[in-house]
Amino acid sequence: MSDQFDEAVPEESEQLDQLQQSDSLIDRGVQDVLDEGYIAPDHWSPAMGFGNTPAEMRQGETIEMRVHQEEPERAPNDDNWNPYKENRQVGTERAGRLMAVQGAGREDTLGVDVGISGGAASAEEAAMHIITEDDDDIIE
Repeated sequence: MSDQFDEAVPEESEQLDQLQQSDSLIDRGVQDVLDEGYIAPDHWSPAMGFGNTPAEMRQGETIEMRVHQEEPERAPNDDNWNPYKENRQVGTERAGRLMAVQGAGREDTLGVDVGISGGAASAEEAAMHIITEDDDDIIE
């Protein structure tokens, strides 16, 4: 019997290849999609709740547990998101990755935006925003 070769199934190495941006519809601004970072969520997830294990599923939730999970509805006119009425001092455009100005020859307080660097921005970089002249009406 001869070896059968199915041309419809590619080699295993081709099956495991990560598609590059030129081969997909996703463009996140990085050269290699494997350089892209991941930020883990820092909030509660339903996977952390009750009823995810077989023992919890058999036991079932009590009404007290359900009531404890409820959150009261906010009043429609409740405007408590900014109780001290601080100015909004952030621009609408993220600054990206900041680098020191090259060739200054001394300590300088200037930085230039060099865009994203593959992965997700650090917390400090994510906090930096560009404030333009159009944003002046928001600040005041």
